[in-house]
Amino acid sequence: MTARAVARLVALVVALGTASMALPARLLAAEPAAPTAAQSARPALPSWTELQSAGARVGRVTVVAQDVFDTSDPEEDRWLFRWANRLHLQTRPEVIERALLFKTGDVLSLRLLEETERLLRSNRYLYDVRIVPVAWRDGVVDIEVRTQDTWSLEPGLGVARSGGTNSSSFGLREHNLLGTGMSASLGFSKNVDRSGTEFSLFNERAFGSAATIGFSYAHNSDGRRSTVSVQKPFMALDTRWAAGVSALQDDRIEGVYERGELVSEYRHRQQWAELQGGWSRGLQDGWVQRTTVGLALRDDEYGLQPGRPAPPQLAADRRQLGPFVRQDWIEDRVLREVNRNLVGKPEFFALGMAASVRLGWAAQSLGSSRDALTFDASISRGFEPSSGDMLVAAARVSGQRAEGAPVQQRWHAQLQYYRPQGPRWLFYGAASVDLLAHPDPNETLQLGGDNGLRGYPLRYQSGQRRALFTAEERFYTDLFPWRLFRLGGAAFVDVGRAWGGVQATAAAPAPWLSNAGAGLRIVSARAAFSNVVHVDLAVPLNTSAGMKKVQILVKTKASF
Repeated sequence: MTARAVARLVALVVALGTASMALPARLLAAEPAAPTAAQSARPALPSWTELQSAGARVGRVTVVAQDVFDTSDPEEDRWLFRWANRLHLQTRPEVIERALLFKTGDVLSLRLLEETERLLRSNRYLYDVRIVPVAWRDGVVDIEVRTQDTWSLEPGLGVARSGGTNSSSFGLREHNLLGTGMSASLGFSKNVDRSGTEFSLFNERAFGSAATIGFSYAHNSDGRRSTVSVQKPFMALDTRWAAGVSALQDDRIEGVYERGELVSEYRHRQQWAELQGGWSRGLQDGWVQRTTVGLALRDDEYGLQPGRPAPPQLAADRRQLGPFVRQDWIEDRVLREVNRNLVGKPEFFALGMAASVRLGWAAQSLGSSRDALTFDASISRGFEPSSGDMLVAAARVSGQRAEGAPVQQRWHAQLQYYRPQGPRWLFYGAASVDLLAHPDPNETLQLGGDNGLRGYPLRYQSGQRRALFTAEERFYTDLFPWRLFRLGGAAFVDVGRAWGGVQATAAAPAPWLSNAGAGLRIVSARAAFSNVVHVDLAVPLNTSAGMKKVQILVKTKASF
């Protein structure tokens, strides 16, 4: 596909959004509700900015935890919603109280109010969060924290299709067990790689503390996987210390794919564990610096699987054990937007610079296979090129150096661009590039219908280099059917290629691939499992013999 053809496709996608400006205004913006008589008669309180400027102190803090549906609203006073409220166990107020970053007697800080809202909204069991002043006297402001729950019991019955393959699952997940904020799940899933049953348990504030506890166990058709974690994380920007221990054990069969077809398989057994502790001076002059030290173990074993086609070469078994140190830098600059990656829900973008560098040493004297220096560094930053526009750039490099030579290095860079074209339309563009240097045998970068190239079979191309470009015209409706779902849509073009490596030398050079399509976005706004359901039709623009002319994709993602 030529560069001119790609440019025309992208121009077509952008043109779809430009046409939106001719839509009736009533479809583009919801009319604000008029204040009630009681609200008009109530004396106005100072704004948060005015209260902070006046040096106000926090007085009484009240948590009002509301149910899933507000039956005082005629639109939600329905038998189904009343029935749902009766079945639902509300979040306990003390769960919300433990997450607050302010308390009675503190000097009022607008930054802490905003950070508290972000932290609370990150909990899947909360639909809405509002922090409002309710009384102001003698330099003291009383605060009310109003939260509204989501429906947290998720019936795990689902099907998905991407890259020409189907996956399914069923089970039960509770995101707010007994109103404590704890999540638990038990279910069965099946996809192209394996089927299995999994149990998981996660509590972000165990035993009324800031400790996070997680556990999962999966019994799969090709092996088993278990994880456990006990952490006291850096929960907020001003958190001064963190500590924890995590471990993973995984036994599975890995597949090697070529043009979407499984060509060989091998068994991979992995053990991973990490013990760490960190400290920080907190937020100073808009920046946070954190230092973390610890001990890490990684043990990988590879073997042939009887009865399965064997790869031409296997990676050597490897054990790494040794200390590490990590340094993090975080700039406190967050932008609050609506209708970017979700529909009708506030989103928070960290536009400040965030950088992290981790160095470790795997020592033979501690039982490692060989001495090795390991490293992992990342950086990201957001920009606002013009009013309303947003550009987010990120890069990461990881790998190791052993016996004087580089090993298993991976490079990644990504750009994401958001350009609003009115209240309901937005152009989104993304570009990413990945590179593997000195990888293990059978370690490749894959590209296909399951990871970005929506018009092609899953894992259609693989290699040591990968590039993917996406252009989308997004439409966000103000429709709210039954007060349950938010709706949106997108027209898109994807262009990408994966190439290089041992497999590429035995075949013709991998061509650039492209597809175009459109899809529907559905968000279950009042449920804790409110990920975005994608229903897409994608047409590959470079086809080969036997490839379907139209791909139908149905899957759930975290964003638009």
